[in-house]
This record gives sequence, structure tokens and C-alpha cells, in this order.
Amino acid sequence: MGYLDRIAACNRFDPARYLTFEVAGSAVGQVHRDFAEMLRAHRDVFRLGADKVALDPALADFESRSRAVDAVLRRLAEDGIVTGWRDEAYPVAESFSGPALMRMERAAVPFFGIPAYGVHLNGIVRTDNGIDMWVAFRSPDKPTFPGMLDNMVAGGQPIGLGLMENLIKECWEEASVPAELAATARPVGAVSYRMEVEMGLKPDRLFNFDLDLPADFVPVPRDGEIARFELWPIEEVAARVRETADFKPNCNLTVIDFLIRHGVIAPDMPDYLEIVAGLHG
Repeated sequence: MGYLDRIAACNRFDPARYLTFEVAGSAVGQVHRDFAEMLRAHRDVFRLGADKVALDPALADFESRSRAVDAVLRRLAEDGIVTGWRDEAYPVAESFSGPALMRMERAAVPFFGIPAYGVHLNGIVRTDNGIDMWVAFRSPDKPTFPGMLDNMVAGGQPIGLGLMENLIKECWEEASVPAELAATARPVGAVSYRMEVEMGLKPDRLFNFDLDLPADFVPVPRDGEIARFELWPIEEVAARVRETADFKPNCNLTVIDFLIRHGVIAPDMPDYLEIVAGLHG
């Protein structure tokens, strides 16, 4: 095992399985062919073609599209197809900075292969011996990746919030980091990947942040998503990523990005350029 294995796990994708998803003539995602067949029963909302799934053009504005699609998704949730409903809306757009064409329940976004965005934070403590990193242990009751290791703070980017606003919110909810301390987090770049999941696709982008924490600060779980935190030397974090699959898959990418930026993964190491390139799948 190694860093490239962690990257490969987030970048398994067979384009032949998917149809383009269009909203108002814009390609915004990709729909698995099997899931597309389930949408045939909802012809008043979705139009299926040979190579694409499109919203009915009569749904001509943000609200009408959002309401019509939400009604279908709720029926699919009742049928047990869309699971893990969160009542959290994500924007559907051509790009991160583009105008939202509609909103969609977070749990359904992978079924339409719509790019989702998130904020991931490395909480670190600088010591005389180097850098220590706070590692989160996901709750065993989490519906996704229960019990796995996680970044200190991570959360999806919902519609209507700025990135830093969302990060500060997530810092408080997940780790009890006060807003004034969370606001000192530094944006350090982004990673991307394209990963197939059951009946869907996650072509996601994560905005990464580093937060230097005082030696006496201890993160405390608040919202039940995290069971506990542990502070590890960065070498131990690197070994756990490199040698195991204990971290939630996409969290590995945020850690690998940190390891590159701080020289733990050095330019003369084997596969260095492949590792760097792999973070932008």
C-alpha cells in the first residue's frame, strides 16, 4: 500500500456507465444508466435521451426546478432508493462560481453526479519536535464511514453560505473551536477527485485549510458526528495514511496535500510527481 493507493481509491470511474445530466441546456452532472431508468417514471420532470438526462424545459426557473426535483427525490427516498436524507441543500451549477440553476438535497447529489464542494481543515500544533496533527474519530453511528479516521473538521458546502462562514460553523459544531480562533485558519488550496459510489458518482472538490492551534487547546465533539479526537505526531499520521485504509477515503487527500506542502512527502521520493498530480483528478 502507499499514497498512490489512497488516491486511486478516490478516482475509480467508468464513463461508459453514465449519461450527461442537463439543466437548462447546461451539463451539470452525470447519471448512472441504472438510475436513469428509474427516472423514466417521472416524465413530467425528467426527459431521457440516448446520451443524456435533462430536466423538462418547462421548468424554467430556480424555484420550479428545485420544487419539481425535490418532489421526485422524496418519493425515491420513501422507496428506499435515496437514503440518508439530511434536509441540507446543495447548489446545482456549471461551476463553483457560476449561478445556481436549482438546489438539491445533499443525499441525492451523487445520484446525479453533480460536483459537490466541501471545507476540510488540518488542525495542527507546532512543537519543538515538529508538527502534531489532531485526528478525528468518526462516530460509530454515522451512516457513512462509521468509526473511520477523519480530518479535524470537515463539512459539505451548502447553498447560501460562504466558504469561511461554513468553515467557522463546522469548526464550532464538530470540534468546539471558537469563531475567533477558527477565523485564523489559512486557505491552502484544493484537491479534487472522481469516485464512483453505489448508483452514483462523486466528482468532488475540497477546499483545504490549515489551523495552528495553541498547545493547550483540546477539540471537543459537539454535534455527535465525531466520537473523539487524538493528537498524533505528523509522522504517525503519514504512516497511517500510507500503510492503511483507516481514514475516510477523501480525507486521505487532504492529509496527503498537507504532507506535500510540509515536505514530509519530499520531491526525491518515488512517485512524487504522480502523487502531486493525483490530488487533482
